[in-house]
Amino acid sequence: MNQLTEIEMKDRRGEEIEIDLLELLGYFYGHIIWIILGFLTGAVIAGLATFYLITPKYTATSKMYMVSSSSQSVVDLTDLNIGQSLSSDYVELLKTRPIIESVIEEQGLPYNYNETLSMLQLQVISGTRIIAIKATGTDPVEAMTIANALAEKGVSELPKLMDTPQPHIAEYAIIPVNPSSPSLSRNVMIGALIGMMIMLGLFTIQFLMDDTFKYAEDIEREFGVMPLTVIPEGKIEGAENDRKTSKRHGKKKEAKRGQ
Repeated sequence: MNQLTEIEMKDRRGEEIEIDLLELLGYFYGHIIWIILGFLTGAVIAGLATFYLITPKYTATSKMYMVSSSSQSVVDLTDLNIGQSLSSDYVELLKTRPIIESVIEEQGLPYNYNETLSMLQLQVISGTRIIAIKATGTDPVEAMTIANALAEKGVSELPKLMDTPQPHIAEYAIIPVNPSSPSLSRNVMIGALIGMMIMLGLFTIQFLMDDTFKYAEDIEREFGVMPLTVIPEGKIEGAENDRKTSKRHGKKKEAKRGQ
């Protein structure tokens, strides 16, 4: 037997169990209908759970542009570097409690500071001086309101805190149409794979627990000896009918000889 198609493992008693991968794959193929059924069942269950049990969330994004730190009309390389550094500072300041709580109070949000902060994702777009303010919630209108309110608060309050030029709002958030999470297609695929893996696991256990001898090689592998003979597969009823038919033909021949 090719060692590449075999795996040795130990059972609970410490005895080695040899698994023939080709035989296991053949066993899977013999139950391919059940495996496909598990795949489809997992996909359907995951799809229904995603659609009916998980509340969709929407993400709205506004963008702030950090202007040059210089008052000159021409922006040099130093201005660009300072602007990028200021962008990172602005991100952290936008997360501070006074600014977040002022947004909560002005917009009448039913959340505290930590809850509102968990709805926000602020990041500097790589290689730019633009800050993306993302607000995620179950209400798309509310997500848009929070993103725009925080951007406007940053424009009015951050220059006072840092004594820097006033940033500008490059883009206001709009009401998101499609949910950002959950992903129906991803969850369906994950559910399908889980369903298939469960079926494969069950059939693998069933394959390992089946200790009947099916081939002469099984006896040789278990006891180290070859069987003296092998009974061919067939239907006993058919063999019995053949024996009776042969017996009738024999009697007819004897009768003809007696005549």
